[in-house]
Amino acid sequence: MTDDRAGSDGEYCRAVEAHLCRRNDGHLIRIVGPSFERVCGWRAKGVPLRVAFQGIDRTVARHQARARRRPVQIDFCDADVLEAFDEWRRAVGVSTGSANAEGGEPSVSGGRRESLASHLDRVIARLTACRAGEATALHPVLDDVIRELDAARAGANGARGRARAALLDRLRELDAVVAAAARGAVASTILPACEEEADAELAPFRAGMTGEHYARAHAAAVDRLVRERLKLPTLVLSLGGWGESGGWGE
Repeated sequence: MTDDRAGSDGEYCRAVEAHLCRRNDGHLIRIVGPSFERVCGWRAKGVPLRVAFQGIDRTVARHQARARRRPVQIDFCDADVLEAFDEWRRAVGVSTGSANAEGGEPSVSGGRRESLASHLDRVIARLTACRAGEATALHPVLDDVIRELDAARAGANGARGRARAALLDRLRELDAVVAAAARGAVASTILPACEEEADAELAPFRAGMTGEHYARAHAAAVDRLVRERLKLPTLVLSLGGWGESGGWGE
């Protein structure tokens, strides 16, 4: 299914069911009754399938870390799916209860706050891994960014006030540089597919957007999809402190 909103509630639920089955090592958990209504509720809110899958993946990853593992029920995934959806909405700039797409509905996940130094360590590691990827046009940009972040890492723990604000501003600037370079690197390959997928993800919200808001949200959604394909991290330190979790940057 290429369109996250195409088809019926049943098709959406079957796609979720199939993904949960794969993550449960082939153990099939049928989505029926109240569970079916719960998953239909995700679709009614506009949760893209990709985002629902990422929420499910978070739940399964936690359960798999336990000594005794049992198949994960879809109801256990609800909080993670809605949290992933909340992160997606804030990132692309859409809201579920407003005709104005600017800013989304403010909400911060309750996860543990990550230090700036730890965030930089994680981002440097992910960029270094991406440096070995096939998108060779990105390599010079990644090299420059890695060098700058590595130099900034030494003083990150002690950065306070204006120094910390300046470093966070610089991370936003570098994030935009990486995003633009990533788009350019895939312009003739996966970019058209990412643009179509972004259209599908934003379809439930488009009627409430101005042209400017839609253009901004679409660009952000495409950037996220390109990052996901290339396994690029987000350089900006998120409100919740985790950066991009799940499929977005980890």
